[in-house]
Amino acid sequence: MRWIVMEIPWITDSVGPELLYLAAAFILCGVIGVERQLSQKSAGIRTHMLVGMGSAGFTLVSAYGFSGTETATAISDPSRIAAQVVSGIGFLGAGVIFMRRDVVKGLTTAAAIWLTAAVGMACAAGLIVLGVALTVLHIVAATLIAPIVRRLPNASDRTSLTVRYVDGRGILRVILEVAGEMGYQTTIRSTQQVRTDRGLAIVAHMQFRGRPPLQSLVAQLTELAGVEGVAIHAASEEME
Repeated sequence: MRWIVMEIPWITDSVGPELLYLAAAFILCGVIGVERQLSQKSAGIRTHMLVGMGSAGFTLVSAYGFSGTETATAISDPSRIAAQVVSGIGFLGAGVIFMRRDVVKGLTTAAAIWLTAAVGMACAAGLIVLGVALTVLHIVAATLIAPIVRRLPNASDRTSLTVRYVDGRGILRVILEVAGEMGYQTTIRSTQQVRTDRGLAIVAHMQFRGRPPLQSLVAQLTELAGVEGVAIHAASEEME
């Protein structure tokens, strides 16, 4: 009895490395996703895993999928499909960026998605060491650098606001809520009751600490009903 051995066309010598590269992208991008998930960001483990595997898949298809189609007049260029991954990830990253009260949110998560695509492409290209390095550096930047950046002096630490608002309408509570939503920590330095043509008002000297531009907070406060005026002062200036 003679055995007939048939060669399965999709099993090639590159299948082993392809699966290894895909597994590396799955694991490394999952690590980045875990960090984002623990930080309670909009894109977590599943999103980063899918982005990493998708980028790796496109890169693998580009590298191995068309290797047998070269002719004298048509030369396969593996970088063409991989180059489009970068553009495609830009649209996906834009989906996690949003604006609330003139403050942009989600930029770090969008950058993490972009980095995840780079990790997937690096693994698919066989540069697993580069993928590991990118993942480690991401964890360092997100967990070690971020707390240091938050402790750096900010322009808002050296400035304060003088806010005048109508007394007796709960305006101060609204001001604190708006500042809190924008990521500011508020310190009320002093308050003084004054009489205006419209009645009693409160002049409050406040200091706001946070990363968003202080001008964005001023714009929001001036639009609040009952706020009659907002002025920015240097911390060293004497409040009048």
